[in-house]
Amino acid sequence: MNICIFGDSITWGAYDPEQGGWATHLRNYFEAQDNDVNIYNLGVSGDTTTDLLNRIEVEAKSREPNIVIFAIGINDAQFIHSANSQRISTDEFQNNLSKLHFMAKRFAEKFVFIGLTAVDESMTRPVPWDMDMSYTNKNIKRLDGVIEKFCKENNLEFISMNGVIKNEDLIDGLHPNTQGHKKMFDKIKPEIESLL
Repeated sequence: MNICIFGDSITWGAYDPEQGGWATHLRNYFEAQDNDVNIYNLGVSGDTTTDLLNRIEVEAKSREPNIVIFAIGINDAQFIHSANSQRISTDEFQNNLSKLHFMAKRFAEKFVFIGLTAVDESMTRPVPWDMDMSYTNKNIKRLDGVIEKFCKENNLEFISMNGVIKNEDLIDGLHPNTQGHKKMFDKIKPEIESLL
């Protein structure tokens, strides 16, 4: 059983030096169970759904997944001040979700979408590493709703992160710390187990 997890820096496990992030924590858990589940963490820092569209086919084809997990969208919700707009428009985001699902259906049988995590706006408006960029919970919540609606319309698994991550679980206002990643793992693990 091969599981591919596509996402961004939160999926990749940024700022969790103890466990390597929720996706790596998930891989370690299933490896300890010795139940022939191979998990591939394909998170790339900074990725949007548009970026993922450019790499999903080659990465999925080489790993032949049975299950694809998407944990992406928070970078799409970035507000770019110089452009006075969201990085990826809501309409483009909806189209990208459809394209990603369509492409993944060529390889996998089951699909899971992970909801977006909240941010601490006192630290993300703007973010200190790029003063032209902000993350707001309003934009994140809008795109999270798009993901949930898409999953309902297509009978896909949606795992909400609503209320899971608090401000104290964020190391820089955006990325979960070790405690935050553990909370995400605890929410996601039983849902994935139910699909096996």
